[in-house]
Amino acid sequence: MTFSTVSTVNGLRVAIAQARKRGQHIAFVPTMGALHAGHASLIHRALGRQHFVVVSIFVNPTQFRPQEDYSRYPRTLEQDQILCQSAGANLIFAPTVEEMYGQSSFAAGEPAVSTFIEVPGLSDVLEGASRPGHFRGVATVVAKLIHQVQPDTAYFGQKDAQQLAVIRRMVQDLQMPVQIMGCPTQREEDGLAMSSRNRFLNTEQRAHSAILFRTLCEIKDRVLVGERDAKVITDVMHQMLDATPGCERDYAVIVDPNTFQPIQRIHQHALALIAARFGQTRLIDNLNLIDGNRLS
Repeated sequence: MTFSTVSTVNGLRVAIAQARKRGQHIAFVPTMGALHAGHASLIHRALGRQHFVVVSIFVNPTQFRPQEDYSRYPRTLEQDQILCQSAGANLIFAPTVEEMYGQSSFAAGEPAVSTFIEVPGLSDVLEGASRPGHFRGVATVVAKLIHQVQPDTAYFGQKDAQQLAVIRRMVQDLQMPVQIMGCPTQREEDGLAMSSRNRFLNTEQRAHSAILFRTLCEIKDRVLVGERDAKVITDVMHQMLDATPGCERDYAVIVDPNTFQPIQRIHQHALALIAARFGQTRLIDNLNLIDGNRLS
């Protein structure tokens, strides 16, 4: 199996063209690096008999607000290369900010470019409301990466459920010739969703952070035995999170998984979403309350 790393769009396109000549399917896993077993699971899902797997590693400044953790977001390219090769990837695309946006410095997190992609509605609530401009940055960089890689399929984790919905809507609306694959959230032994930000938790915060998944499991159990009032379920979420030391709740809601708007009654489709801070570290998680198993 060939494995290499490129940092330029030209180098990427040469490698993609060679794979196409070999008749290979291009599978794409976009990441911001600091890779872990959750990312490895995406690579594993992207593997196929005739698949050429591309992993991008790029910490995208346009999806961070000025007060957020862009500068301290971990950059671990050497370790990421080892994980990607071990997982079976063929190519890492690790561009610089200058390669992606034409400049190397940013003022307040905003590049001096004039073209952005926005997905109104889905981008304006929950994560979008808590982090204004976040999904504009996500949609723009994912669109650029899809244009550069030109994959047949692209793989995203379901932990970032709203991000996945935004990307799917963007791809649908712009008629991009790529299939978006949502992949199950990978979890630690106590249920905490794997995230590059988990490394910022101290020992006490890490122990308390398990409340996110415990809360989701508790409300799913209540739905399974017949509770359908979303307010009752939401109240349980708030009580459990607010009773946990060091847990600062941002939101805990039940929404329609297609629109991300709140629902009053739980019927065929319902998604529970949580965002909370433990110290300076903000974590998110979600669980489908009707379909799939409790570890999805």
